[in-house]
Amino acid sequence: MTTKTHRSPVSEFRLLTMPLVVFLLVFLGFPAIVNLVYSVSSVSFETLRSPEITGFGNFADVWRDGAFWRATWFSFRFGLLTAILECALGLFLAIFLAPLIERRSWLMAILMLPLMVAPALVGLMYRLVLHEFAGPVPYYLWAWFGASLSFLGPGSAFWTLVTVETLQWTPFAFLLFYMAYQAIPREIVEASAMDGARYRHRLWYIELPLMMPTIAVALLIRFIDGFRVFDNVYVLTGSGPGGSTASLSIYIYEAFFKQGAIGKAVAASVVLFIASFVVLYGLNAIAARRKGAAR
Repeated sequence: MTTKTHRSPVSEFRLLTMPLVVFLLVFLGFPAIVNLVYSVSSVSFETLRSPEITGFGNFADVWRDGAFWRATWFSFRFGLLTAILECALGLFLAIFLAPLIERRSWLMAILMLPLMVAPALVGLMYRLVLHEFAGPVPYYLWAWFGASLSFLGPGSAFWTLVTVETLQWTPFAFLLFYMAYQAIPREIVEASAMDGARYRHRLWYIELPLMMPTIAVALLIRFIDGFRVFDNVYVLTGSGPGGSTASLSIYIYEAFFKQGAIGKAVAASVVLFIASFVVLYGLNAIAARRKGAAR
């Protein structure tokens, strides 16, 4: 005679979540603890295994470093502008190309091509194309219009980087918005059309509000990705003249590998992590409050 053992829901929950907890502790928890130790230590490549804890001097160095604040301002502007441009262009393409894509679905594959290329390769391609002396674009602009433009110079490098980032990642926003647009119930749109609502009214008062959660998520994802940008910027301009195009990721990279200031680099990454956590926690709290108010 066999007897069945019944586990409580709590024990089943612990059993099911154990692999996730172990994974987080091994691959995230341990590196996080090591980084916290390095951020308050005097450490070099020779003393990685035996860092000397010295206090919060590394954080003070980061706080007083003007290059850190310039990199923070660059990352914030870059992330905000690219997120807005990518989402605006992606929304426009998703709405106004939807009828065409429904008839010719193969166009979706063409629109997704920029996502298939690694960002570093995109940066290398544009570096060759826009090179002031060897690039074909500056050459033909000079030959045809007599315009001598330096796309990667101090005055225009920022906008060139924004344009390159926008061109590559607009398809990502377009894909999200197209799926959200297709998920709108056609009955609602058809009913509003039968009631005499014009296209712009249907778009503004029905379709866009229903797509707003997807728009908010896309803006947040693209801002985070733009804020931590490294590969495109590093390949195209590096830190730029006087650090004018150094993002926070580039600042941390150069402090770690070029200056050998491991403690300072890790302290900057900890500051970035704390700031990101506070922002995401605040956004989550606002979303939860709005959701509760809607109920």
